[in-house]
Amino acid sequence: QVQLVESGGGLVQAGGSLRLSCAASGLTFSSYAMGWFRQAPGKEREFVAGIDWRSGTTYYADSVKGRFTYSRDNRQNTVYLQMNSLKPEDTAVYHCAARLLPLRAYAYWGQGTQVTVSS
Repeated sequence: QVQLVESGGGLVQAGGSLRLSCAASGLTFSSYAMGWFRQAPGKEREFVAGIDWRSGTTYYADSVKGRFTYSRDNRQNTVYLQMNSLKPEDTAVYHCAARLLPLRAYAYWGQGTQVTVSS
């Protein structure tokens, strides 16, 4: 059974930082691409960060470029999202997701972790 468990969310003031973690189990981690998404109240879920598995290039939503950093530890079956210079508009539930390479659709999702940025 595949499980994705996010952690690291919380309440932070604008300009602060948080580091999210997503621990994966029940899958062959190296066969999956992992992404981060977020959903704010009343808004659709949006992509935040991911990695091109073939090139190793990380890519980000324009709204977080230069502030968020995606990383991955294959030994720990964990991906991270370092979030710096947080803004109130970053407030959302953050989810990690997994897709089996080379498929494009994310098949597995975590329950999410709440990030709240106060102004």
